[in-house]
Amino acid sequence: MVDYNQKIKEFEEELKKTKYNKATQGHIGLVKAKIAQLKEKQESRGVKKVGRSEHGYSVRKSGDATVLLLGFPSAGKSTLLNKLTGANSEVAAYAFTTLTVIPGMMEYKQAKIQILDVPGIVAGAASGRGRGKEVLAVIANADLVLMVVDVNYPEHFPAILREVWESRIRLNKKKPEVFIKKKAMGGIQIGKTVPLEIDDDTLRKVMREFKINSADVLIRSPIDIDDFIDCIEGNKKYMPAITCITKVDLATAAKVSQIKKELNADIVISAEQNLNLESLKELIFQKLDFIRIYMKEPKKDADMNVPMIVLRNSSIRDICDKLHKDFSKKFKFARVWGKSAKHPGQRLMLNHVLQDQDILEIHMR
Repeated sequence: MVDYNQKIKEFEEELKKTKYNKATQGHIGLVKAKIAQLKEKQESRGVKKVGRSEHGYSVRKSGDATVLLLGFPSAGKSTLLNKLTGANSEVAAYAFTTLTVIPGMMEYKQAKIQILDVPGIVAGAASGRGRGKEVLAVIANADLVLMVVDVNYPEHFPAILREVWESRIRLNKKKPEVFIKKKAMGGIQIGKTVPLEIDDDTLRKVMREFKINSADVLIRSPIDIDDFIDCIEGNKKYMPAITCITKVDLATAAKVSQIKKELNADIVISAEQNLNLESLKELIFQKLDFIRIYMKEPKKDADMNVPMIVLRNSSIRDICDKLHKDFSKKFKFARVWGKSAKHPGQRLMLNHVLQDQDILEIHMR
C-alpha cells in the first residue's frame, strides 16, 4: 500500500532544498502538483465523513451571516462567544472544554450574526487529529473566520493557518480569475491579461501532471503556482478572516504591540475586561461587507427598525431578487432617500447601486 504521508514528506523536503529561480520554477511547480495529487488520493482513500449531527457538528445556519471562532484549545473562544452573544458556552481554564459546536447570536447595527464556538483545533487537525476534521468541516458553511490567538502563545497562529490551508480554505483571498476549458485535442493554449512570474511552460507541465493535455486557459488575475494548482483542482473555498489576539490583559503593553505587529493582527482584545469588544463587532460587520437598506411602502414611513442586510455594492435589482423572484420582471421604478441619491426621493432604476442606510421604495407595474 502506498504510504502517502511518507511520499508527501519526501516531496516537501525536496521543495525546502530547492531554491526558487527561473531555472527551477518548472520543477517546483511539478513537485507541488504531485503533492496536491497525493493529498487528494489520501483524502479519498477512506476518510470518515464529517459534519455528522451526533457529534454536534451539524449546525443550522441562521441570521444574516455565520462567523466561526477558530483557535487552539483555551485561546479564550468560549469567553468571547459569551461576551458577544450571551450564549452559554462552558468556560474553564483547561483545554478542550468545548466538545460540540455552540452557536450564539450577536446583534449589531440591526444585523443578526450567528457566532459559532467550535472545539479548539490542534496541529494536525486537517489530517484528523483531535476531531480536527469535524471542526474544520464546519468552516465551509461559515461566511467569516475569526482566528483567536492567545497573546502568550503566538506560535499557534502559523499552525492555525497551516491547518486551514490544508483543509482547502483560502483566507482573505479572492478566487483568482482563471478559466480552464478542457478540449479533446489541440494542446494547451494559454492567454493572459496580466503579467505573471510563472512561464507558460511551467503552467503546461503542471496541467499535464493533472492529466490535462488539451485545454484553453485564460488568466485574468496575478497568480502564483499554488493559486494555479488550486484553480485546476477547483475545490477550494475563499473567505474573509479576522486575526484577533486575546487575553491582552495578561501581557505587557509592549508585548501586545510586538505580537500584534508580528502576526499582522487586525485587533487585540480582552473579553474578560471588555476591552475592544465593540471595535471587534464593528470589524466583523465591516469584514462581512454588510450594508443596511430600509424598505418603504408608497405614502408610508419607512420601517427603520428592521433593515434588509445586504452586501455592499448591492443594486436595486439585487434587492428585488432577494424579496421575490418576480419583482425584477414587474419593476416599474424606485425612489431612494440617502447617500446614494442625488436628492431625496430620487427616481431610479434597477442598476442603481445603493449605500448603507439608504431608504428604498419600489414601485411595481
